[in-house]
Amino acid sequence: MSANRRDFIKFVVAGAVTAGCPVDLSLGEAQAADAKKDHAANVDGEDNHICHQVRDQGGLIFARPPASARHDVVIVGGGVSGLAAAYRLQHRDFLLLEKEPHWGGNAFAMEYEGSTYGTGSAFLWKPSEAYDFAKEIGLQPLPINSPDGSIINGEFVHDTWGDGLNQLPYPPIVRDSFKKFRKEMVAIDLEKRGRELYNVPFSDFMKNYAGEIKQWWDTYGPSNWGATSDQTNAALAIAELQELVIQSHSDNRYTWPGGLGAISKKLAEILQAKYNDRMQAGATIVAVVPEREQVQVTYMLGGELKTVAAKAVVMATPKFITRRIVEGLPGKQSEAMHQIRYIPYPVVNLIFDKPVFNRGYDTWCPGNTFTDIVVANWVVRKQSGHPQKYNILSCYTPMKEEDRGYLLNEIGARKIAANVLRDFQKVMPGSDVDPIEVHIYRRGHPMYMSTPGLYGQVQPLVRRPMERVFFANTDSEGPESTTNEAILAAQRAATQAEARLAGKLAPRETAVVG
Repeated sequence: MSANRRDFIKFVVAGAVTAGCPVDLSLGEAQAADAKKDHAANVDGEDNHICHQVRDQGGLIFARPPASARHDVVIVGGGVSGLAAAYRLQHRDFLLLEKEPHWGGNAFAMEYEGSTYGTGSAFLWKPSEAYDFAKEIGLQPLPINSPDGSIINGEFVHDTWGDGLNQLPYPPIVRDSFKKFRKEMVAIDLEKRGRELYNVPFSDFMKNYAGEIKQWWDTYGPSNWGATSDQTNAALAIAELQELVIQSHSDNRYTWPGGLGAISKKLAEILQAKYNDRMQAGATIVAVVPEREQVQVTYMLGGELKTVAAKAVVMATPKFITRRIVEGLPGKQSEAMHQIRYIPYPVVNLIFDKPVFNRGYDTWCPGNTFTDIVVANWVVRKQSGHPQKYNILSCYTPMKEEDRGYLLNEIGARKIAANVLRDFQKVMPGSDVDPIEVHIYRRGHPMYMSTPGLYGQVQPLVRRPMERVFFANTDSEGPESTTNEAILAAQRAATQAEARLAGKLAPRETAVVG
């Protein structure tokens, strides 16, 4: 598409780099200066000023005011994990604090003229805790019924790891390599070898196969668990491939229009209807200080520091934030939190006013700036009363850790979105269509990388309860960053908090010896 054509498309930049991001702000200074001159995009983002002061500790020292209120439990973080913890603890006097002006974290959906689209967290599995939990709170999961396809060399291949292996637009020797790889990975007994394979990279299993296989998995991995095959633990990826083969016969994935933001939206509605006074958005936590009989939680709200006291605290925040604000973390636990790596992960939504792509729910596109395309309203587009007025395509765009700085300002984020649009418009015949708008939702650290050793050795240390502080969030649980793991972590932390409130000590976790 020519630059002139692109000039007439509206770009909208929303979201922001997560609080406390450990990145040098100077990475974005030059682009930020240029961004002031660019008026073609609307920008909606957060102010990380306070968060960076916390991150940089040694600059401003916060003088904590005395506690102005006391609660049974304070929950820090209003993503799906924090919301689920509040739901489980709603019979207690809880206070839920969230830095953003909205609830949901990575499971957050947005709308365009009544059409919902996702900014992450696309689907869940049946059976899973998330599936059962969704039904418990009054949501009926909708079946996807669409094995993952791929667009390769301009051709759409339905059911990539099922019958699609026979249609791959590669030479016969490459197709045969794909088939052999599938056969040998499916034959691996993960029950017997799982512990061993969690500690070795998936790329070790690709050395004798066609390079196109590694290219496909280096697209799939970053989108799903934040890492290429060189950095992915083999057990996770092999389990995923085995699931893809099963999925070709029976797709057990479920979702809603716009993805799993439906769960966090429903949770927020349930809680706000009864406990709106116990839920505070726009509250940036600066310190969590355990004491013998209580925990002091200090946060910034509307330019004013506030402190509350609680008998227990649930930290439903990413660990790179948690380790900076919780005082008194044991050294090994703090170091384990520090070992977790996170990738920047924007999602670019292309909004069309006519059907452009509806070939499959989730389609993989190796060799592009984005990894896969999700059709936002896939599960309702054919239902009576749900005409597809807008064809919204969510392009998942995981980035390298070192490229995080590009998300710090409008001009860098808009360039990422423009590159995604450019690649989409050449990905296959019929895709060279101009959208009416392009929305990019930027996140700096939303997904942890499932690297070798993380699940069995690091995460058990990370989630060890302190006497009055308990750890939720998806990065506590593993082996993959999903809404299901966020809910599991919330339920575990809520149970531990309940035990503490009852005067019992929570059991301590130990690392798994790999």
